Amino acid sequence: MVLNISPGGKSYDVTVENGCMDRSSELLDLGRKCLVVTDDGVPAEYSEKIASQCSEPFRITVARGEASKSMEMLERLLGMMLENSFTRSDCVVAVGGGMPGDLAGFAAASYMRGIDFYNIPTTILSQADSSIGGKTAVNLGGVKNIVGAFHQPKGVLIDPDTLETLSERHRAAGMAEIIKSGLIADAGLFSYIEEKGAKDLDMMKVIEAALRVKKKVVEEDERESGIRRILNFGHTIGHGIESVTGLLHGECVAIGMLPMCSTEVRERLIPVLESAGLGTSAECDPEEVFEAVMHDKKISGSVIRTVYVPEPGTAEIVEMEAEELKSRINSVCHK
Repeated sequence: MVLNISPGGKSYDVTVENGCMDRSSELLDLGRKCLVVTDDGVPAEYSEKIASQCSEPFRITVARGEASKSMEMLERLLGMMLENSFTRSDCVVAVGGGMPGDLAGFAAASYMRGIDFYNIPTTILSQADSSIGGKTAVNLGGVKNIVGAFHQPKGVLIDPDTLETLSERHRAAGMAEIIKSGLIADAGLFSYIEEKGAKDLDMMKVIEAALRVKKKVVEEDERESGIRRILNFGHTIGHGIESVTGLLHGECVAIGMLPMCSTEVRERLIPVLESAGLGTSAECDPEEVFEAVMHDKKISGSVIRTVYVPEPGTAEIVEMEAEELKSRINSVCHK
């Protein structure tokens, strides 16, 4: 399947196909200098496979985890391109999950005011969500994704074969974003996961459904001035939990969704999350989570703009006072 994404007058193809990594040089323009960025949690064979199809590859492997999404690592990538005389005609390729995608994408957005960027996601989370839409960023001062840019990829390759090497924990974390997509805009997707159980799904089907949700939203609102904010469902509290715990992004989003939906949705969501192997609460200080949330870039004064789901397939952007948010955090975060 090839899905065309056209946000803000730009256009690129997302290829979803078993084994498509083997055809990278046919599907992407790799006949130039290519900085291939991956992390040490991704099987090395994936980035090696891509590098072997580039005419002038420069491969870098960073440490896995959010700590690598830093200004220091960004400078290292930019320096590597500068030292090797990259020009505006060259490109950056991310191979892995959301972290290398964010980091490599921002490096591509920054170098010479923007060069081509290709994304080759290898996790459920990145295949179903973060690989498209153009959000790139690094962290600063303990605040997640506070420095970044919108920089759409030139192309995306999604090879479901790569999911076979994922751990159960990373599979579960990725499912959180697919469940989120169903809750905010595709009641049929949520019902399918609910009926089948999160571990007995046609992954090609649910990844495609999640991509179609995101395609519709980002084409309507490329730079998150309106409806695109619904993609942040679960992320307001989720990012706060992520900042103060060692939990994975998807694990935090799963917990963050629960206080931001109606009682009826929550009663249906809890067993769905449990079927995926996801937790429904976090062992952490709710005050620390609240402080992390209040440092978030989406906060304006004491009012928090967040996303609420009254029923599956429907999302609303609501304004919430800080005290109400604190109460919702307390419902899922416990010391």
